[in-house]
Amino acid sequence: MASIYAQADSNVRKTWLLMAGFFVFIVLLGWIFSYLLDSSAILYFAVFLSVAMSFGSYWYSDKIVLSMYRAQPIEKKDNPELYRIVENLCITAGLPVPKIYIIPEIQPNAFATGRNARHAVVAVTQGILQRLNKTELQGVLAHEMSHIGNKDMLLATVVAILAGIIAMLANMFLRVSFWGGGRRDDRDNKAGAVLMLLGIAAAILAPIAATLVQLAISRKREFLADADGALLTRYPEGLASALEKISSDQTPMRVTNSATCSLFIDSPYKGKQKTNWFVKLFMTHPPIKERIKALRDMQV
Repeated sequence: MASIYAQADSNVRKTWLLMAGFFVFIVLLGWIFSYLLDSSAILYFAVFLSVAMSFGSYWYSDKIVLSMYRAQPIEKKDNPELYRIVENLCITAGLPVPKIYIIPEIQPNAFATGRNARHAVVAVTQGILQRLNKTELQGVLAHEMSHIGNKDMLLATVVAILAGIIAMLANMFLRVSFWGGGRRDDRDNKAGAVLMLLGIAAAILAPIAATLVQLAISRKREFLADADGALLTRYPEGLASALEKISSDQTPMRVTNSATCSLFIDSPYKGKQKTNWFVKLFMTHPPIKERIKALRDMQV
């Protein structure tokens, strides 16, 4: 599918640009904090942490997420119909068949993870296999295959990890500054006080800004995966109907984590959500009604 591979190339470029931008931002943040706290060790720590966590997230993020949700791998003999759907979608999309996992949760949901198409994983809950018919399940799996084809998993993982590093540095700065840190030669003059206030403001605002970037990327890639998934099956109504069933099911997920909820096709945090402009800024997924409308407006 040309649309999938075109988006994949775009996401690779975005990943490298975001990594470069975040690294510069982390180094700058580390320099500000190291200057204000009079400790060059903070700058070295920021650079080391960003490199180590980026490397770790690239190689091991899928294993961490799968173990977090107690997902179990299955073979073709365990669920032939599920395997056939995935295999047929892979043939159509020109992608290798990913490993398939089952999550022992009643809530209907699914996600894709892995560093690239050859090391990809698709995980579905027991609930989604029970609630959806074949056409709806095909729509959901096509959505997840589109994430794999578009290399969304790598982009999302890199942004999530780097946003987490920024939050960690900011938290460390706030803790040290409130316990009496700061440059001795500056604390008794106005310039020092202003610099410290600016540092505290940066420590508070930087994680919020990084999180908003992460969530904005997450919401955009869900719309794109919906569209590519519908093109893959040539039947948008299948995914639209699946999203209606998934969103209407209010069964809570026993194990979930705010850092990984953006991976799922729908937020695992169930409940009524307001959709005013401010709340939308902090949502990991676009409102389901908007996604369904976009699917049903498609001309395939």
